[in-house]
Amino acid sequence: MRLLADLHTHTVASGHAFSTVTELAHAAADKGLELIAFTDHGPSVPGGAHPWFFWNIGVVPPRIFGVRVLGGCEANVADSANGLDIPDEVLMRLDVVAVGFHPTTGFDEIDRERNTAALVRAMSNPLVSIVTHPGNSTEFPVDLDAIVAAAVRYDVALELNNHSFDPQSTRSAGRSTEVDFALAARDAGAFISVGSDAHYHTQVGELGNALAVVEEIGFPAERIVNRDAASVLEFLNARRAEGRPRIDAATEVA
Repeated sequence: MRLLADLHTHTVASGHAFSTVTELAHAAADKGLELIAFTDHGPSVPGGAHPWFFWNIGVVPPRIFGVRVLGGCEANVADSANGLDIPDEVLMRLDVVAVGFHPTTGFDEIDRERNTAALVRAMSNPLVSIVTHPGNSTEFPVDLDAIVAAAVRYDVALELNNHSFDPQSTRSAGRSTEVDFALAARDAGAFISVGSDAHYHTQVGELGNALAVVEEIGFPAERIVNRDAASVLEFLNARRAEGRPRIDAATEVA
């Protein structure tokens, strides 16, 4: 199986990544990808992007080097009015809203019950489409059954994160839980997104470790949201609230 879209990449705006949007798109074009999303960290991550960055995301061309480029975020779970560290009026401007846990953003107590409740609340936000690296059980344990049930209830994709299977990753200790989430999503009828979590442009579209899991467990291809540009747009547009503009294929070339 080959996937032609990558919905989890980072630019220098995340504070600890090292490439620009243009560099990400160039790398994606070289690898034959049809679509990428740049999903920089929300402001509660040290050095993360300011809300103004996300507010102004529309200045980025929708197509670069022939690759459809979606502007998004990897927001952080938060004790806030909307459950995230970016307000809804800013999230409304984005194509993709992913959410996850990260160190030093308010959930470092290894509290499974609190983490589960907070993540389910964030997933209930109709602007959220993806939960990133849900299998990070060492740092941020959650109730797997509750999260998968919420994914089905709110039509949110659970990510199978390629970087979590890298031995050098700080999340590698939780890779077995990442597989458990994929298995549970398979059996519950949930969607998954397979993401690179690229923090440097050469990592864009590198999904081999996660795809090996997909093939090993026999995850249905039709429930992988990033098969290609068309499947991404179908998934995201199906969740767009009434009155919110649909995301198109953006045929213009930049």
